Amino acid sequence: MRAFNQDRRIFQPLLAALLCASMVPNRLLADDKDTSNPPAKTPPSESDAPKIEAPAPLTERERWLLDRVEQLEKRVAELETKSNSPAAATAAAPFSQPNSLSPTTSSAAASPAVVSPSSSAAEVNPNVIPAENVVASGDAQATEKGKLRTANPLAMEPFAFADFTWLTGNARTKESPMDTKFFTPEIRADVDYIYDFNHPKDNTISGSSEVFRADEVQVTQLGVGGDFHYDNVRARLMTQFGLYSQTTPRNDASPSRGQWNLDNAYRYLSEAYGGYHFNALHGVNVDAGIFMSYIGLFSYYQFDNWAYQPSYVSSNTPWFFNGVRIQIFPTEHLKIEPWFTNGWQSYGRFNGRPGVGFQLLWRPNGWLSVLGNQYALGEDALNTPGRVRYHTDDSFQIKYFDNPERFLDKAAFSLTGDMGCEHGGGVSCAGNSAKGPKQSFLGYMIYNRLWFDRDKYGLTIGGGQINNPGRYLVLLPPINGATAASGTPYFTENPGDPYKAWDVSGTFDWMPSQYITFRWEYNHRAANVPYFSGSGGVTPPGGNTGAAGSMVCLSGFTTCNGSPTNTWLPDLRKTENRLNMAILVKF
Repeated sequence: MRAFNQDRRIFQPLLAALLCASMVPNRLLADDKDTSNPPAKTPPSESDAPKIEAPAPLTERERWLLDRVEQLEKRVAELETKSNSPAAATAAAPFSQPNSLSPTTSSAAASPAVVSPSSSAAEVNPNVIPAENVVASGDAQATEKGKLRTANPLAMEPFAFADFTWLTGNARTKESPMDTKFFTPEIRADVDYIYDFNHPKDNTISGSSEVFRADEVQVTQLGVGGDFHYDNVRARLMTQFGLYSQTTPRNDASPSRGQWNLDNAYRYLSEAYGGYHFNALHGVNVDAGIFMSYIGLFSYYQFDNWAYQPSYVSSNTPWFFNGVRIQIFPTEHLKIEPWFTNGWQSYGRFNGRPGVGFQLLWRPNGWLSVLGNQYALGEDALNTPGRVRYHTDDSFQIKYFDNPERFLDKAAFSLTGDMGCEHGGGVSCAGNSAKGPKQSFLGYMIYNRLWFDRDKYGLTIGGGQINNPGRYLVLLPPINGATAASGTPYFTENPGDPYKAWDVSGTFDWMPSQYITFRWEYNHRAANVPYFSGSGGVTPPGGNTGAAGSMVCLSGFTTCNGSPTNTWLPDLRKTENRLNMAILVKF
């Protein structure tokens, strides 16, 4: 009996637990269905016909989930609407631009993407800090082209604190539509039509490094290449087809010294170098090969410039260097760049000594750019050992107005001054003396640029002057096929030969897209000696005849001494007026 009672005491709680366990699932379901207000059930009809029950009301949790889904759908719709609006497009691409690094180039908007010094910039447009996704600048006189790759702004990145796309010498493109992690492609096209009021009958224009044929549609340059960047390793390649592949090498006399035809080996390359980026200071780049020169402020590529035909200070100074450069960025505002080069715009070395130089680029804020280029020690006169060259090229650019809400939305100007000289080998820097006549260079150029209607239109007025006794930086007219190596008796470049020139230009641009410019330009150029092609042209009647460095005799004469009675003479004038019309493309 005691055992039974004890078993009963154990069984009763066990039974209660079993009953509770059997009720839990139902209770859970009831909670989930809000059993506090259970739906009334309709009793079965007499015919026992099945009836469809009304749907149970939503629980609080189900109502909360449904509300949450509706909120998310609305948010997605809002985001899609914003992403398709012009304001969103502007926010997604905060730049409306300085590349190769060009003297000049880096660009980042006030809240821009970061320029990455490890990639190659406009190393066009001359001083652009290598960036990766958005093109930030260009070397001036050759701007490096930078590509921005990071979406978040980093103040420490060189020149990434402001938008510098307004600078001349820098490409104004702000992004590369074909950029990848490994390669940023670049395509350039420069096609022009030049109307020369002198109407040279051989269609040949003299004395320009950008304009070569009159009254014809010509491809000045077609370039395909880009920037390679991976694991701090850098490389840049830019080809040049069209007139540049012929006209640029003809102005370099260094290939005539030695073998291997350097002008043919390099003529289709405007930039070709490789290098490495060191994560020191604010970035250090070491590059070797052919890179754009920064002397002269304007870029080698017309797309990057405010004008198509730059003044003499830019047109007559180097467009490229073949050598090694080190780009050092101590701060986000400063670049120091030493060079070791074969010589002054030369594929090879002229004599026994190469050249050295360096650049200082300082941008303390978004409206000022100060640039200094220095060159020294190169023996750059063909077959004249001991003649040493020095040159200083200094520029500043100021953006003095910026109001995107006005029709005239931006204004800026640039001022460049150059000085240089040669000594030794029969010439003197100081002036006419026992060491020889004065051999020097002095010049300046100034340009003012206005932008209208949110940078869709541009107007540039500018010009400059030079004085270059000895003519060692004057471009040799292509008389009878003359080159820098051949020279010509029709336009001598002897020590002390005088040469003074000046020019003025007006340029109007229509820029419907960041990738294209339609350009119209008027140029007036003048010199104190006959220099520009006249109506008779600079080509003998029967085409180029004999050696480029010799006189061409008139028909019936076997010898000639420069007299009009027995010597053919080119038609050279002291003035030139041109209309330039060009379509410029860059991706």
